[in-house]
Amino acid sequence: MVPDPSDIYYSYEQLPGSSSGTEKDSYIVHGQTHMAGYLCGARRGEPVFSIYYSGIKYAWSADIHSSASLTVSPDRVQHFTSDSVSLSCEGNSTEWTVMRFSADGRNSSDCTTWGTMTGSTCNMNTDSTSDAVYWCESGSGEFTNAVNITVQDGDMILLSPARPVTEGHSVSLSCRFRSQTSDSTVFFYHNEKVIQSDSRWELNISAVSKSDEGFYKCRHSGRESAQSWMSVQAVSRPDSSSFPVLLVVGLICGIVLFIPLLVLFCYRASKDSCFVRPVKSESANTDHVDHENDLYILLHGDVCLYDTIRRHQEAEKAQ
Repeated sequence: MVPDPSDIYYSYEQLPGSSSGTEKDSYIVHGQTHMAGYLCGARRGEPVFSIYYSGIKYAWSADIHSSASLTVSPDRVQHFTSDSVSLSCEGNSTEWTVMRFSADGRNSSDCTTWGTMTGSTCNMNTDSTSDAVYWCESGSGEFTNAVNITVQDGDMILLSPARPVTEGHSVSLSCRFRSQTSDSTVFFYHNEKVIQSDSRWELNISAVSKSDEGFYKCRHSGRESAQSWMSVQAVSRPDSSSFPVLLVVGLICGIVLFIPLLVLFCYRASKDSCFVRPVKSESANTDHVDHENDLYILLHGDVCLYDTIRRHQEAEKAQ
């Protein structure tokens, strides 16, 4: 179901690849950009003589880079009936309204119709109508992320985070009874596969990865919780296409810095070699020593010029 801009109602559209049906029991929607309700149907008979439809579940897509956010306390998707839940809006605005779209309705409503709005926080006691999608709207038209809240009439729920978990962070999921607990075996499932079965009532993941995203539920003593989707938010990484550019820029900068240092080193080395004074010989006569002491060297670029002094010495020896 998607919103029809020309009407206040919703229209039905089949998802791509599902027009002729599929044997798979799950479907992943990539890149959702608007609010929509989803349901599934099962056909019976050959030829088909009846179709059974599930209930509608709504999902909301908001700007993940928005500075505004909605937090839920306690931070979990599933709640028992009559639980006290607080939804708080955070952001630059001072005027917030908490909105929801119920799974059994077609219109949105604000906190004043089903809870108490105090400042930027909405407080409510959950009931069957609290099974909905919640988000915040500001007076200036800013939207927050949305969270799903489901209300369970049974005596077991799965405690999982209401908001996406960042990749690499740790997360704990736990199983909870309404009134009692025991030490017998608890089963945790990820996408219908058992991933932990022991007496622990918590499932701990030390470093979440994208592969951990999916549906989770727990089972204990023949009773089973509803399943909840845990979303994993990838860590922002530099665009791989920019790596060659950065490499080239780095090499150019290195060369530009290296060449002046090399020239300076060569200059100092040649200068030091030109200003070495000759060692005096004790056997040399006084006149020769005086001439050696008077010897000086001129530096021009990296060439030592002493031809004039050499000619002067050769002329004296010829005499």
